[in-house]
Amino acid sequence: MNNIFCYDLNNRNMLREVTVKIGLEKIDIQKGVIVEALLDSGAIGLVISSKFARKQESKLNKMKRLIYVRNVDDFFNKERLIGYTVEVNIYYQEYRKITEINVIRG
Repeated sequence: MNNIFCYDLNNRNMLREVTVKIGLEKIDIQKGVIVEALLDSGAIGLVISSKFARKQESKLNKMKRLIYVRNVDDFFNKERLIGYTVEVNIYYQEYRKITEINVIRG
């Protein structure tokens, strides 16, 4: 696990960003990759960028309707929408879970 320290310019406080290495495996072709995941980012749910999904050649499942992303300042981000999901196995040590991850466009 990595601890990366950031400086919050608004509050003049040190922040800790905690990441952990996990395995993501595409269910349709059982091809995997190891990535660093940010823990407790404040996001509700699991999200990846569309750029990452395309790079991994993930099968995108179109959602019935778009989901607007809300920024930390509580305003909607009109340029970043969730329109797809990918289905993966997540691996961490002895843990494995099949789940869908939201894909943020943009």
